[in-house]
Amino acid sequence: MAECKVIRGGAAFHGKQGMDYFAGISAESAGSAGICMHMLVLPPGGKARPHYHESHETAIFQLQGSTSFYHGPNLEFLDSVAQGDYVYIPAGVPHQPFNPTDQIARALIARTDPNEQESVVLLPDSASRL
Repeated sequence: MAECKVIRGGAAFHGKQGMDYFAGISAESAGSAGICMHMLVLPPGGKARPHYHESHETAIFQLQGSTSFYHGPNLEFLDSVAQGDYVYIPAGVPHQPFNPTDQIARALIARTDPNEQESVVLLPDSASRL
């Protein structure tokens, strides 16, 4: 029988996307079968490599600060995200988040992939908008 788990102060890790996360719920930490949830800390001027998550959706809640992100097939769209905003990224949609401010940004990120890094597909660096 499955059991409930409390994950305290998840360990930090550097993702393929070039951003720093604090591990929360995942297949590795909790034995989850369909979801992962981590905290992202994006320093001032920080940015991710352009990427997408193959076959997995992403939901984000901006806890602190503000960020922006390019998205779309050619990263042609730009949106700003303020503290308290929610973001939905469909499976397979290229995106590139960044922090254009001089303040640390923190976000809670959940994906329908229990293995955080397995579905990350990096785009060529030439695709970067930054």
